[in-house]
Amino acid sequence: SGEKPYSCADCGQSFNQRSSLVQHHHIHTGEKPFTCRDCGKCFCRSSHLARHRQIHNGEKPYSCADCGQSFSRKSRLNVHHRTHIGEKPFTCPDCSKSFTTSSKFIRHQLIHS
Repeated sequence: SGEKPYSCADCGQSFNQRSSLVQHHHIHTGEKPFTCRDCGKCFCRSSHLARHRQIHNGEKPYSCADCGQSFSRKSRLNVHHRTHIGEKPFTCPDCSKSFTTSSKFIRHQLIHS
């Protein structure tokens, strides 16, 4: 029905399940109750821990249709795909050089400072 009866007292965001509100509240408290048993890294959401676990178990379910390279996250496959289509959405305002990722763009900006 789309009803979201559980609201966060800190920011007003609403949720349809109480458990979702409880996990959301960790953002405000800084609590990270979900710990990776392999490396000890902590997370505020169980879904973030599950995504992180792919690093340790080697799971890479997302494959590039162009070259076959596999990735643990769909977002990383999407970034990789830019290399095949030549998309470079991050452009330096100082020299007009373009980059496929924000991290490469940010690193480049250091040469201008």
